[in-house]
Amino acid sequence: MQDKWNDGDAYEMYVGRWSRKVGQKFLSWLDVPEGQRWLDLGCGTGALTSQILQNCAPISVVGVEPSEGFLALAQDGNSDDRAQFLQGSGAALPLGDSAVDVAVSGLVLNFIPDKEQAMAQMMRCVDVGGTVAAYVWDYSGHVQFMRYFWDAAIELDPDAREKDEGIRFPICRPNALAELFTKAGLSDVVTAPIDILTPFDDFDDYWTPFLSGIAPAPGYCASLDEAARQRLKARLIETLPTDPDGMILLAARAWAVRGLR
Repeated sequence: MQDKWNDGDAYEMYVGRWSRKVGQKFLSWLDVPEGQRWLDLGCGTGALTSQILQNCAPISVVGVEPSEGFLALAQDGNSDDRAQFLQGSGAALPLGDSAVDVAVSGLVLNFIPDKEQAMAQMMRCVDVGGTVAAYVWDYSGHVQFMRYFWDAAIELDPDAREKDEGIRFPICRPNALAELFTKAGLSDVVTAPIDILTPFDDFDDYWTPFLSGIAPAPGYCASLDEAARQRLKARLIETLPTDPDGMILLAARAWAVRGLR
């Protein structure tokens, strides 16, 4: 089963609505001066790029994204002439040396096969004295809407464990992130948690995004036969913390890391 990233609307319902909240807090924590040149690696549908344009007064932002579908959505959703979107990946960024002052990557680093190469590419593109930063979900800990799903899935199907992002992505921990950034040659490396609330109006609001097949957990859910999917659904109804009005109030954490070139 391969991770699918080809449906912007499905991504928005599953995780995009929450990633924007994290992005806002990440940019506040980063606290970069105005008038900088930015790179957004793995820009997806352009959500973080839009927040940079709205809140950070950049000279320019280049969003780099491998998915044609996501790239088209990013281009359609950002008419600001300071923004440019290019197809590419962390393996070979389509920018020149020292082309930007800030390179960021939101919720993407764990999906890049060669993380050291991606770090080297970001370092190449960032000018001396510039900032490299990223954030990733705390898959193994406090992303509760994913953890409840995987805990239920593994209880019913132990083979699901190998698909659990908390197992697959050991980089998504503060010590591992700090080590990656330090080994890349960055200085003054620091990490921080970013916590948000992720309220769901009712069970359907929680469950429906898992039927899309987009991203790892929905991909696993879509791969099940109908009987297995109904068993998983029933188990989640039993275990999710639901108030008398049907709302499911959960929380999520991302880990942020930054360093100086």
